[in-house]
Amino acid sequence: MVVLGRNLAAGNALVTELRHRTGAQALFCATDIQRDEEIDKCIENTLAAFGRLDILVNNACIYLDRGLESSREEWHRTLDVNLVSAAIFSQKAAAHMKRGSVIVNLGSVAGKFGAANRGPYPVSKAAMLHWTKNLAVTLAPRGIRVVAVSPAWTWSPTLDKFSKGSRAETDALAAPFHPLGRVGEGSEIGNAVAFLASEAASWITGADIPVDGGFSVLGPDRGLSPHAWFEQRDREGR
Repeated sequence: MVVLGRNLAAGNALVTELRHRTGAQALFCATDIQRDEEIDKCIENTLAAFGRLDILVNNACIYLDRGLESSREEWHRTLDVNLVSAAIFSQKAAAHMKRGSVIVNLGSVAGKFGAANRGPYPVSKAAMLHWTKNLAVTLAPRGIRVVAVSPAWTWSPTLDKFSKGSRAETDALAAPFHPLGRVGEGSEIGNAVAFLASEAASWITGADIPVDGGFSVLGPDRGLSPHAWFEQRDREGR
């Protein structure tokens, strides 16, 4: 297993934890995915350590998004990190992958629906989902699968900050548009990625798997009929 990122201390700590908890051989590669030479070095280190490259998970992203006010630089940086770097990493990794290998791209429900005052982030995720389809068709003759996972709200440092550490408040805010009534856990996203990367998913390619507590099955009316909305109006005295 290879973990990559820019934070050396956090990366080494995670690798140490993985080794301790699972006994897996793990390696951290300090990598800025916006630099092709660093991607090349990471792949080189992976091959040197393990002799093969079977699975790539494109998970890196930034949330630099001011909607309509986003600058050209902000658009370029967001698309470069969230989309272009994943495409380049996939290109370089695929050159070393054999039949049965898998690429998993992280999408988002943000890439499926309109959202006021947002721009670069949801656009990058929508493009990632379409890139998944294109790459799946391209690599299918080589027996390489490409799939996507799209989470909805997931408990994270960002939501922790917004809610001042209140998971209960976060779940309550999320409940009206997540039918399962809460935000997700990182482990639940990870479990879906692990399944898609396994032989158990060997007949799945080009698909996006929503791991979103039911978010994507609701329409703008949040799954309620007109009758329910009028009832709510009457209860609230509007």
